[in-house]
Amino acid sequence: MYDFLSLADGKALPYGISDLVHNQGFVNVGIDHDTAECAVESIRRWWQNSGKALYPDQKQLLITADGGGSNGVKNRLWKKKLQDLANEEQFTITVAHYPPATSKWNKIEHRLFSFISLNWRAKPLTSFEVVLELLSHTTTKKGLTVTAIKDSSAYPTGLKISDEELAALNLSRDSFHGEWNYTIKPQEP
Repeated sequence: MYDFLSLADGKALPYGISDLVHNQGFVNVGIDHDTAECAVESIRRWWQNSGKALYPDQKQLLITADGGGSNGVKNRLWKKKLQDLANEEQFTITVAHYPPATSKWNKIEHRLFSFISLNWRAKPLTSFEVVLELLSHTTTKKGLTVTAIKDSSAYPTGLKISDEELAALNLSRDSFHGEWNYTIKPQEP
């Protein structure tokens, strides 16, 4: 799943959401590229598949995220796509990025992905169906459940967000490390 794409029949890109309140994991498994658009689509799919039912009156969403990659601190497309999600769902999104070199503290690594790794260790990931099956059957003694879905969408790389587009976002930075902590509110229609 990770390395040697030249020897693989395909690729699976898991993007996980961990709901600490309900001890649930949601893994959107893409087949194209790990982009900001894919990351936000994963959050959207979690919200539509689970979040709305679990939090029906919720008008705010807190996202903790690593500081790099598809949901990185400097990723403009990540912020733009979060704005689109905030507009669609009419809720406020607060993002708190982990500072550089601290992703090991991210609870998703300890409460979701470590158990996924244990569950599929020594099992050949021979097909996409096997990947989804193993992800969905990940559990813990404390009752973790995992939902895994396939994302067949294409996510082009290299999309750019202009300074004007970035400035148009309804984004406010926190007084404490605003580059890592910010809130995106729905825009007026």
